Amino acid sequence: MLAPIRRHCDVHGPYAAARARAEVHRLVREALLAGGLVEQAVEDAAALVVSELVSNAVRHAGGACSLDLSLESDGLDIDVSDPNPEPPRPRATDAASEGGRGWGIVARLTSELIVRSDGHGKTVHAHIDQAR
Repeated sequence: MLAPIRRHCDVHGPYAAARARAEVHRLVREALLAGGLVEQAVEDAAALVVSELVSNAVRHAGGACSLDLSLESDGLDIDVSDPNPEPPRPRATDAASEGGRGWGIVARLTSELIVRSDGHGKTVHAHIDQAR
């Protein structure tokens, strides 16, 4: 078993989601160089999850957040932290709605989805199993 591989970055602004996706791809390359393998489905799911979580944090929490990624033997942990203590609010959508589907998509792609709030901000934790 390889040692866990971790990445951290602070992201903000209009390119925050793109930067977050790039960090996922860097983590996967780093794992490959260390002799590990991340399934393509896991990498794809992680890129979508970080894009959605970071976009929402930037949009609803003041424009900046941090991203922590940790590749373990059982899968990939994603933590997105922002200064807004309010939890995400999934909303009802219909076929004509332009938004509101992201939380449901994230929930379907992850085996664990937890929101931790401490009054000074929140962290959304997601886990994507390695065996998908």
